[in-house]
Amino acid sequence: MICGCGAEETDDEMPGLVEDPDTYYNNQTEYRVSFDPVKDIPSLAGKVIFITGGNLGLGKQTALDLAKHNPSELWIAARSAETGNAAVKEIEKGSPGVSVRFVCLDLSSFSSVKETARTFLSSASRLDLYYMNAGIMGGLHVTTEDGYERQFGTNHMGHALLFKLLKPLMLKTALLPDADVRTISLSSAGHRYGKKELLFDSMKGPAEDVSPIDKYCHSKLANLIYARALAKHVPEITSVSVYPGDIRTGLFTANGGSWMITLIRTVVLPLTSVSVEDGAKNQLWAGTAKDVVNGEYYEPVGIAGKGSPQTYDDGSAKKLWEWTEKELEGHDI
Repeated sequence: MICGCGAEETDDEMPGLVEDPDTYYNNQTEYRVSFDPVKDIPSLAGKVIFITGGNLGLGKQTALDLAKHNPSELWIAARSAETGNAAVKEIEKGSPGVSVRFVCLDLSSFSSVKETARTFLSSASRLDLYYMNAGIMGGLHVTTEDGYERQFGTNHMGHALLFKLLKPLMLKTALLPDADVRTISLSSAGHRYGKKELLFDSMKGPAEDVSPIDKYCHSKLANLIYARALAKHVPEITSVSVYPGDIRTGLFTANGGSWMITLIRTVVLPLTSVSVEDGAKNQLWAGTAKDVVNGEYYEPVGIAGKGSPQTYDDGSAKKLWEWTEKELEGHDI
């Protein structure tokens, strides 16, 4: 399966894993963590959380669950002010003591990313959790306003620029007593499909020779590999990537033109998908559990070591990091 992106929007004795009725042992090779967001998320008092795509789907569910544990501030970033402000009201209703704010963000526009960063940095005094949750799938062979292939530009480059701009505050936060600063990037099992490698020649321009589904898989591979690169180059911050499972979200509601996406939406998902509440558990676990390993990719819930061979290729991580850093040169606020 290749679905499960956020909508806009092993050792045998791994620590922290449990054997009980809520835990399964699959093919004698992997454990799944038992995780209940209500009981297992610790107090988030004093922490500031930023979630892209927090207006809908997995992002909103993540915000709803985190808000119940009393963070100091919860920021929802999305393109749509209507759904973003509606999400804020819903979160405030369920967690009235939490400060929840909406900020407009279009990840396909560097100018929008910079304005979002300015707004956030002018108000927030720290940043503990940065969820790179928003994403798109499918669509026409077009570019972002900055010239990147649209899915790659939105799913990877927009998030990478926002991380660059927020990094100084995150590093400052990491110096505080008992700090635990993390980035969680929403990837997909689809990173194992498509072209199965980073397409550096297709990252700029419309890439009309690459199918929309391959472009999506490529962007999700970039999300995963970039998290590994962040772990190496910014070790003060715990950076991981996650796959939520096969979820029915808004990602599949407006992506006409691809027979593959139509097939997934109408045939596969009704048979295999889980609820948004269950789908959010992996990224909630990755953002709050004790035994998260910097740079790892996790399938639900907390299963490591399932990435494609390129996932663990240091050369790919180095090349993507250097390529991205060069592209982001001069983009400051």
